[in-house]
Amino acid sequence: MGRAFKLVLSIDRFLLLLIAVVVGASLLPVRGVAAGWVDLAADLAIALLFFLHGAKLSRAAIVQGIGNLRLHALVLASTYLLFPLLGLALVALLHGWGNPLLLSGLLFLTLLPSTVQSSIAFTAIARGNVAAAVCSASLSNLLGIFLTPLLVALFMQVDGKGAVSSWHSIWTIAVQLLLPFVAGHLLRPVIGGFVDRNKKLLQPVDRGSILLVVYSAFSAAVVNGIWTQVNLADLAGLLGLSAVLLAAVLGVNVLTARLAGLSREDFIVLLFCGSKKSLASGVPMAGALFAPAHVGLIVLPLMIFHQLQLFVCAALAGRFRSAAEAREAAVTIPRTEAEIAAAAQGVGLPIPEACLPGVTANLALLDKHAATLRGTPQ
Repeated sequence: MGRAFKLVLSIDRFLLLLIAVVVGASLLPVRGVAAGWVDLAADLAIALLFFLHGAKLSRAAIVQGIGNLRLHALVLASTYLLFPLLGLALVALLHGWGNPLLLSGLLFLTLLPSTVQSSIAFTAIARGNVAAAVCSASLSNLLGIFLTPLLVALFMQVDGKGAVSSWHSIWTIAVQLLLPFVAGHLLRPVIGGFVDRNKKLLQPVDRGSILLVVYSAFSAAVVNGIWTQVNLADLAGLLGLSAVLLAAVLGVNVLTARLAGLSREDFIVLLFCGSKKSLASGVPMAGALFAPAHVGLIVLPLMIFHQLQLFVCAALAGRFRSAAEAREAAVTIPRTEAEIAAAAQGVGLPIPEACLPGVTANLALLDKHAATLRGTPQ
């Protein structure tokens, strides 16, 4: 539970930084020529982020987790079928009740790929199938480079106009995200060791690139009058809708895991990888897909949903981990020869009498090591 609590604190700091960036962009928006340089810096930061992600993902992790095809199919179905269907339903129900651009942003977030880092981190904390989480989250992001622009072109309109050409958007996003990712992965034999030894470098690049892109997007939005179009009621409404959307996805995924008979480890992967939407991918995609004047409003629902999903999943991961530790602590090892003989008979594995003293000694040693690992040495 302690690791989950630390993760929540880390997320909270990032939330404060996001708020600070939005306030900074509101008070001091970048304009004119300077805006072009900030946009370029944001594009380079995102490219560096995906380059490092490519270098971090090992071939062994891909091979280890890629075989669980049914699990990956369920995660992708949650990301690219369940989420869009719920988004379309919410937007249809709310048609005419709110700011059209905010509703477009709500729909846009449902069309995005899953997160990578937080999905894997939460799966590890909850003691799920980490290798499968690496593959599912990475596959979701790679497919999102192509699927998200196509889904946007199919389902979304902004001020009565369709999104920009889907093929042009795919090309723009591929150059900014996929190309650096592939380059980083191809260079892993050269730089992979350095990246693995310095994993802490990835977090500042991750957070810094998102903050820079958000500053750029909100600066353009402020210049175009975002805060004359959004009020506190809109923000509260977006938070409530995000909660409804996240609860629905989590509930459906729990039911799906039970019907599919997934193991606990795979269920955790579906729950975490199938319930998240990527801010790191979503903001640059929005910049490529929509007019600059609209980007700030369109990414606002994503920013709210992103933080909510992190807090909820951090709490869930902590509960899963505590439950796993409780189960491990509840396992008892037979100690006496009578207990050992009874346990062996219970599983249909009788122990010859001559071997019983040796088995008893080995189990006593195992019990001692287990107690030490639990922090209760005998």
